[in-house]
Amino acid sequence: MRVSELSRRSGVSVTTIKYYLREGLLAPGRQTSATQAEYDDRHLRRLRLIRALTGVRGLSVATTREVLDALEAHTGDTHLLLGLTLGSVSLSGESAEQDPATGEVQALVEELGWHVHESAPARATLAEALTSLRSLGVPMDRHVLLPYARLVERIAALDLDQLDCLTDPLEAAERALLLTVLLEPALMALRRMAQENESARRHAP
Repeated sequence: MRVSELSRRSGVSVTTIKYYLREGLLAPGRQTSATQAEYDDRHLRRLRLIRALTGVRGLSVATTREVLDALEAHTGDTHLLLGLTLGSVSLSGESAEQDPATGEVQALVEELGWHVHESAPARATLAEALTSLRSLGVPMDRHVLLPYARLVERIAALDLDQLDCLTDPLEAAERALLLTVLLEPALMALRRMAQENESARRHAP
């Protein structure tokens, strides 16, 4: 396809596509003349992933390039590829800053039997949330979180089920990113609706 068709199908402007080409985020097309090039579905998938990383995850162009380079280096490792795309694995490999509740998070992970990378940002996020709740007088520990974690396991299984039919690693990475980031507001809305329903069941006349 020509660059105009690539733009139409990807939803990315021609100007932005040319910028990605200059920055090395997108591989050059096949030259058909001195001023024309043809692009294929690989360029389309790559563009969609770039748009997801910059638009949905909010990464800078430089960080997006690092993620894409890492993805290409680990195309055969689906688990690592998904971790890099979703940001659950740090590109630097450094562990997140320790919070007082870090030990509690580690104990929860061990009790669940989960395989979670030590540098996963979600560990720090959970630890900070526990610390904030305790500072406000809410007695929250891993024992309270355990039943929540078991429910989230089922959500994660549903998420990954939707990737089983995809054979292209970049397409799987893009779908995982969109499902994770864009579906989260919908899941939060469902939780609020379920809370209202449960409140009505328990308390409404």
